[in-house]
Amino acid sequence: MASARLGRSIKRAPLGFGTKVSLVFFLGLAFVVTWWTFSSPSASAVSSQRSSFDDIEALPATPAPRKGKEHSRKKAHQKKPPDSLPKNENLKRTAVGSKNDKKEKEKKKGGGGEIEQVAAAKNETSKPEGQQEEEESEEKEEKVDVEGLEEVTDSETATDEDMEEGVDVNAEDDAGEDNLKNRSKKKKKLGPLFDPKARYTWKLCSGKTGHNYIPCVDMEGGHRHHERSCPRTPITCLVSLPKDYKPPEAWPERESKIWFKNLAHPKLSEAIKTQSWLNLSGDYLFIPSEESEFKGGAQHYVSSIEEMVPDIEWGKNIRVVLDIGCTGAGLGAVLLKKDVVTLSLGLMSDQTDMAQLALERGIPAVVGNLRSKRLRFPSSVFDAIHCGECGIPWHSNGGRLLLEINRVLRPGGYFITSTKHGDIDAEEGMTALMSSVCWNILAHKADEVSETNIRIYQRPTSNDVYDIRATKEPPFCRENENQDVAWYTPVKACLHKVAAAIEQRGTDWPEEWPKRLETFPEWLADSEDKLTKDHEHWKAIIDKSYLAGLGIDWSNIRNVMDMKAIYGGFAAALASQKVWVMNVVPVHAPNTLPIIFERGLLGIYHDWCEPFSTYPRSYDLLHADHLFSRLKNRCKQPIVIVVEMDRILRPGGWVIIRDKLEIMNPLETILRSLHWDIRMTYGKDKEGLLCAQKTWRP
Repeated sequence: MASARLGRSIKRAPLGFGTKVSLVFFLGLAFVVTWWTFSSPSASAVSSQRSSFDDIEALPATPAPRKGKEHSRKKAHQKKPPDSLPKNENLKRTAVGSKNDKKEKEKKKGGGGEIEQVAAAKNETSKPEGQQEEEESEEKEEKVDVEGLEEVTDSETATDEDMEEGVDVNAEDDAGEDNLKNRSKKKKKLGPLFDPKARYTWKLCSGKTGHNYIPCVDMEGGHRHHERSCPRTPITCLVSLPKDYKPPEAWPERESKIWFKNLAHPKLSEAIKTQSWLNLSGDYLFIPSEESEFKGGAQHYVSSIEEMVPDIEWGKNIRVVLDIGCTGAGLGAVLLKKDVVTLSLGLMSDQTDMAQLALERGIPAVVGNLRSKRLRFPSSVFDAIHCGECGIPWHSNGGRLLLEINRVLRPGGYFITSTKHGDIDAEEGMTALMSSVCWNILAHKADEVSETNIRIYQRPTSNDVYDIRATKEPPFCRENENQDVAWYTPVKACLHKVAAAIEQRGTDWPEEWPKRLETFPEWLADSEDKLTKDHEHWKAIIDKSYLAGLGIDWSNIRNVMDMKAIYGGFAAALASQKVWVMNVVPVHAPNTLPIIFERGLLGIYHDWCEPFSTYPRSYDLLHADHLFSRLKNRCKQPIVIVVEMDRILRPGGWVIIRDKLEIMNPLETILRSLHWDIRMTYGKDKEGLLCAQKTWRP
């Protein structure tokens, strides 16, 4: 009873002033903690969406809005002009971090030369033996091993924003439009592409290929695939640098003068011993302009072709050429002086190494093969195709390989082939095969200087010629077959007809270069306004921002890649510069690659969830316009795209990325963890731009 009365008396006792103040304090603290926990801080303090930056004459070095001292520090840093790269390429370079950055530890493992690099999302820290110190701050970051990142979204049910028009170039026949309609009903809210709190652990790739590693070409043990075959496990390791690597010479000197240690490998060393056009002097490899893999020089070889068929008119009538089996890219080097852009196809054999030589020289090249799968190009796009000293058995397997050439060669386009004197069987087989596909032989010459037999054929421009074939072999392909499907698509032993209706692509030859760059044919009449606006849009961005406002020395830029090209506007705007651009159209995107070729530009299909078929350090500049935001649903580990960018970009090379701020901010952290220098960031209306430079990494 006494205790009960005591309890009632306590309840009735009025609260004192100190008690009330304490209660209010704790209630306020609880509110702050609750608000902090459930709020999602935005990287941008803006209200409306912005789709472009073409009105920025010279992008101010202003970062996207940040919090606290980090924002002030970065703003002060970006007002400084970009540092020039060190002349001592062995000097360690670290990305610019926050004010509280700590020292970073590198752990070298004996035997394999492996280096483990760990970077935090905000503060780069490291402890001896590679152990990470647990952070005590309230914003404790989660350590993520890139070998085991989880899939962000369900790629099978989510739809891709790029599929808003056109068809998937990886779809079979007419299934693309149906799949698009079905997938569009299954849209769902997607999570972030990159975890903003993640930390990444980087390791060097092992294996005999070392610093020349091409993931979808090279196998374990130093062997090579006969055709493209990518590892099942996503590649998240980093490719090492050759010893004593140096940046390429400025154009045009790099065309004939190469720092040999950049690409030294046994096969090239053997070629130097046997080829007179490869001269090693000291540390440099020289390729005299008057010499080439063609005896008598590539200039004589090209002149012989012009004499045989004057209508070819290099640089006017002929602008885009495919050179199969590039060897030393001598043909491409000579044609370049005639305003012809030649893509050298390095086959997965000895020529693959020569593709690396071509890229180091600043001449377009890609690694591929011509076997059972289609080339990764649309139909009817190349003005001419060349195969010099060609040992490909075109007439075998029912002429399947030549039928693939027939697919990608423009109607009325030229097929130029040369063989060594005396190869009678190959010549007879080619004669019979050309008759069966109704290609007209325009000229045949036994050139005594080059010691080759040169033959020039032309693909028909009309289907009428097929009606007079003696036999129906090879048969025609199905009329509803999509000729542009070219991603892991088998080559079929059938003959594609020529487009007949005026609204179909391929009925008319493009305008002469350079008029074709801005002149659109009748089959693009419905899109002419859209293409014109796209061209003006990118011209404004290039002229007002990229060429002047980013701190890039364009005299050192030659090999450029647009990782998500649409109409080729970015490449067209750079046409006046001394660069070439590889326009990549992702396989999940609308099929705009034929338009790019029609304009006289180069391009290829690719899926960025897999490595690109090229050597490491191939490109001087990468451009990615909303690439990452369009890949949310495709890649199981989106980080592999960044790893691939690191592989194909040379040290000292640049990257320009435009995307949503929710992607750009964690992406900036990832690039810093790779020891890239962030030269500039800019954010407005939920959209951002980032310009970074890859440095020499240990």
